[in-house]
Amino acid sequence: MAEDKWKTAITDIKKGEIRVRGYDIQEMMEKLSFSDAVFLILKGELPTKEESEMMRAILVSSIDHGVTPPSALSTRTVLSGGNPLNCAVAGGILAIGDVHGGAIERCARILQDWAKRPDEASSVAKEMVSDFIYKRKRIPGFGHRLHETDPRTVKLFEIAKDSNFSGKHIKLAQAIEVELANSLGKKLPINVDGAIAAVISDMGFDWRLGKGFFLISRVPGLVAHAYEELTREKPMRKLGDWNCEYDGPKERKITND
Repeated sequence: MAEDKWKTAITDIKKGEIRVRGYDIQEMMEKLSFSDAVFLILKGELPTKEESEMMRAILVSSIDHGVTPPSALSTRTVLSGGNPLNCAVAGGILAIGDVHGGAIERCARILQDWAKRPDEASSVAKEMVSDFIYKRKRIPGFGHRLHETDPRTVKLFEIAKDSNFSGKHIKLAQAIEVELANSLGKKLPINVDGAIAAVISDMGFDWRLGKGFFLISRVPGLVAHAYEELTREKPMRKLGDWNCEYDGPKERKITND
């Protein structure tokens, strides 16, 4: 009886040969961009011209968003503590969760679930928003602490339209944005996470890859933050919000009673 083997369909390694999804790594190095290679390793096939352009834009869109996000602040804090660059970047990655960096995955799951309904996007959005409001749940991928209109969303949807990826998920996301404004009386714009969620859904990616897109895009930014902290700042410096006020117990003594 043959021994069971651990199987993988990603990369085949032999002496003097590396093939990713069947393609020779040397040929990939010569002919593919990094975003094309990412598409290939995730999807299993080479991207079309339109898919290549869309993938490139997605990965660029979230490369960095300043020093304030938890991942960047964590990276700099770990580096400031006297740790090497790889530990600092790992610390930043570990700060990425459901709230910071996880909205793509959660939004894509919702869009892919609700977009299965045969009704018009506006009708689905109305029912969906009503359901979330009733359950007092927030729809991920909408609203931004800084941008009234996220410039990355505008450009991603523009490229998606030019690349023929404006499908049912993007239409649903846009309908949700309208319905949220009507129901709540204030605008909650589609942020870059919601835009990426809609686009990758129309590209046929599983929602479970959502957080992966953010990780792949953001790691170069974290490396840059770690390197800048290493070369420009003093170790063990003040980082984060120091506007803290103690509200615990007042001064007290330990007694033997």
